[in-house]
Amino acid sequence: MKITEALKTVQQAGVNAPPYRVVLACAFTPLHLQTFLAAHLQQRLPDRRVTITTGLYGDLAGTLDSLRSTNAIHAVAAALEWSALDPRLGYRGEGNWGPSAVAGIVSAVRMSLGRMASAIEGIPPEVPVAVSLPTLPPTPVFHTPGGMAAEAEIEMERMLLDFAARLVRRQGCALVNRAHLNEDSAPGTRYDLKSDLLTGLPYTLPHADRLAALLARLLLPAPPKKGLISDLDDTLWLGIVGEVGADQICWDLASHSQLHGLYQQLLGALAEEGVPIGIASKNDPAVVKQAFERDDLRLGAGNVFPVEVSWNAKSGAVGRILQAWNIGADSVVFVDDSPMELAEVAAAHPGIECILFPKDDYAAGYAMLRRLRDLFGKPRIAEEDAIRLESIRQGATFQEATADGEASELFLEQAGAVVTVEWNAAGDPRVLELVNKTNQFNLNGVRHTAADWKDQHLQPGVWLAAVSYLDKFGPLGKVAVIHGRYKDNSALYIDTWVMSCRAFSRRIEHQCLKILFDRYEAQQIVFDFTPTPRNGPLQDFFATIAGSQPGVGFTLTRAQFEESCPPLYHRVNEGSA
Repeated sequence: MKITEALKTVQQAGVNAPPYRVVLACAFTPLHLQTFLAAHLQQRLPDRRVTITTGLYGDLAGTLDSLRSTNAIHAVAAALEWSALDPRLGYRGEGNWGPSAVAGIVSAVRMSLGRMASAIEGIPPEVPVAVSLPTLPPTPVFHTPGGMAAEAEIEMERMLLDFAARLVRRQGCALVNRAHLNEDSAPGTRYDLKSDLLTGLPYTLPHADRLAALLARLLLPAPPKKGLISDLDDTLWLGIVGEVGADQICWDLASHSQLHGLYQQLLGALAEEGVPIGIASKNDPAVVKQAFERDDLRLGAGNVFPVEVSWNAKSGAVGRILQAWNIGADSVVFVDDSPMELAEVAAAHPGIECILFPKDDYAAGYAMLRRLRDLFGKPRIAEEDAIRLESIRQGATFQEATADGEASELFLEQAGAVVTVEWNAAGDPRVLELVNKTNQFNLNGVRHTAADWKDQHLQPGVWLAAVSYLDKFGPLGKVAVIHGRYKDNSALYIDTWVMSCRAFSRRIEHQCLKILFDRYEAQQIVFDFTPTPRNGPLQDFFATIAGSQPGVGFTLTRAQFEESCPPLYHRVNEGSA
């Protein structure tokens, strides 16, 4: 991004839009780094007005320390350079660079890092913090030549890594990946001595832009993709299994097909992280079954569901997988070695991300592996991630078993379902994650920052329910979040209601309403409902329960609900978070 583009982006923010307040903490004059950071954040939050404040010049630790008790900010970005740890490590600082100064510098670095870590740990946990470790080399303090690392320099790096390890244990704290930044911004092109000495900004404009872009990505990460569908021949393995047989396909170094093996390993890792992996292949099902029985396959057959193998169009297979997963196409990646197949699937399923498997291009293969990791990357693995694939299998079983009347009713009655409601669970990170990533059963599509979410729950009369589910087939974990207000003895107001697609077909949504009507003895519930292009399942539910299509600000009476509510077989447990 050019500085003129950044300025234009910042100026286009709506004056009356809700503010998104960020503190940029650094020990230098932020200047263009501040502008670029505001622009990159603004691009990610087009409906907000990004405002950035900075602390005192030269006092990074003091700026961070002042944020311990604040409730007025949404995020913190900290750009750490060596000069913030000791002024002698920057070119604007004064002092001795000789051997006699080294011990004092190392001691100062240790003290400064400890103070900064304590300050960051003291920032309210709902405020996300993004930190970049030093991106510029220290001044030539050490006696060694430039190509040789000094003992004191290595000690400072060790302390820096200890500092980083301490920070990543804090909820909501993310560190810029230095290796990734090295690729985006070549180390030799980052420092501008003239700008540093004359203005106090040590960065070149391109480096300021790229660092700001990474900090913005850490503060406002894109939602990860939810599922991956893969082709088989010349993608998951090398060779056409129907022609050469299951014993002749390969994915190893000896046969020069290790790229396929690496792809399998990555899919296996994604499956372990909770990403559903599906197969869409034009092939003979019996031969594919034999291939998946090979014990050297790096992606186990148990990690794949569903497997759609036929001689029909792949777009149809992809459609059936999306239906089985109950996931929108725009949350899914499709990988195939054929540009024609990718185009056919893309045309049939708008929004799906199609990626070419480059079987003969190792550089492109390396880029593909890293791109897939980025698309599915998440800061932490939650408990619900570990059970996602099994819950999707359960969902498919439920959809099949509930396809017709009497069999459906008997199946639900004998499922042994338990719904658990935790009241006032706003501090659970899974709760906000579910609110911000759920689309199909989502009351209005509104997303929340962690700070905004906390502020809402400090208001009088506000309540929140987090709903978990399990049955005889196993647990689904937390599947629904409902947030609202209770104003009088007759009406409830619901501002947020989301439910995971994994929970469909179990009448959990009906049970949620029954719990609310009974708990508050309400005669009606007023929903802050807004139709979106993606919340069709919620619209259909409201239409079924109320007898007509819902409108904005939809209201449901107790009488309407009781008249249309089907039998509910769940056992309900309630408690406080």
